[in-house]
Amino acid sequence: MILVTGASGHLGANMVRRLLADGHDIRVLVEPPGPAGEALDRLPVHWTVGDLRNPAAVAAAVEGCESVYHCAARISTTARGHRDIHAVNVLGTRNVLDAARRHGVRRVVVTGSFSATGSAPGRASTERDLHDPFGAHTPYTRSKVLVEHECCKAAAQGLEVVVAVSTAIIGPHDYVPSRMGRVLLDFAHGRLFTYLPGGFEFVSAQDLVQGHLLAMEHGLPGHKYLLSTEFRTVDQMMDHYAQVTGRRKPRLRMPAPAMGALARLAEGPRSVLTPHREARFTPAAVRFLRSQRRADCSLAREALGYRPTDIATAVEQAYRCFVDRGLVQRRPAPAPGPGPGRAGRRAQGAEAGPR
Repeated sequence: MILVTGASGHLGANMVRRLLADGHDIRVLVEPPGPAGEALDRLPVHWTVGDLRNPAAVAAAVEGCESVYHCAARISTTARGHRDIHAVNVLGTRNVLDAARRHGVRRVVVTGSFSATGSAPGRASTERDLHDPFGAHTPYTRSKVLVEHECCKAAAQGLEVVVAVSTAIIGPHDYVPSRMGRVLLDFAHGRLFTYLPGGFEFVSAQDLVQGHLLAMEHGLPGHKYLLSTEFRTVDQMMDHYAQVTGRRKPRLRMPAPAMGALARLAEGPRSVLTPHREARFTPAAVRFLRSQRRADCSLAREALGYRPTDIATAVEQAYRCFVDRGLVQRRPAPAPGPGPGRAGRRAQGAEAGPR
């Protein structure tokens, strides 16, 4: 039996489907009241309803499982909700790891965040780069740093735990949907009127899942592995979106300093008027895109055998899933634009004959 937490999230929904396709018996831990609706609808899984913050509920979910994929987390790029984020992400992870150790789980793979990895000027980040505690970080980022600390403590106590670090995920089965999924939906419906320059490391949902499976089989306990498919600029992502939706990308490309200032001005009123709806571009999201951080996935490639695919395919998969669910009406012809690039052409050739 394999336990998957966060199974209704973007990564979790893809993880469960891959594990089922591989023939595994799956238990999922979902938050009350459960079940998790469309994300897990009609899937042959064993349901456990419980709160990660409740040690007894977590222990009941873990008992009898050979391995655990801990994908659950509160994700946010705002400065709000720090206590809830800490409780779910940090204390919830501690509960999972404690229960896994007590019940003799063989191995746990915990999903980490690239934001919790440090950066170095002039080169891509690696697993060895330490987080800067003095920077301007969101409560989510700080919580994921502490999650890594919990994993190191558990490893020191004898539990086999590995951290699989996610960058910005995109792909199918995005039921919440994620930030990138909402941007794609807005683009497809003609509601995205502007964007900002920048770039980030993106990971295909299928690559991220594969990276987690490899970490489960080959990762060293107490270690973490960065998982990305490709670095893409926002302009390149807009080109990918235009290619799959048949719409032209927005004409207005707002300078990043102006977008950052606008995001800061809007943050206060938005927290009052729409407190439960996170904006597409928060000040932290703008900072991430402006940083143009890159990830060096050499360790995952060499130690795990990780072989990422390409982001153009992931965008197409995400869009096709939205169409199949009736959230978008497929347009008859794609807009003219640049091709998918060398990596995209390689993937297309492989299909005809990166999470």
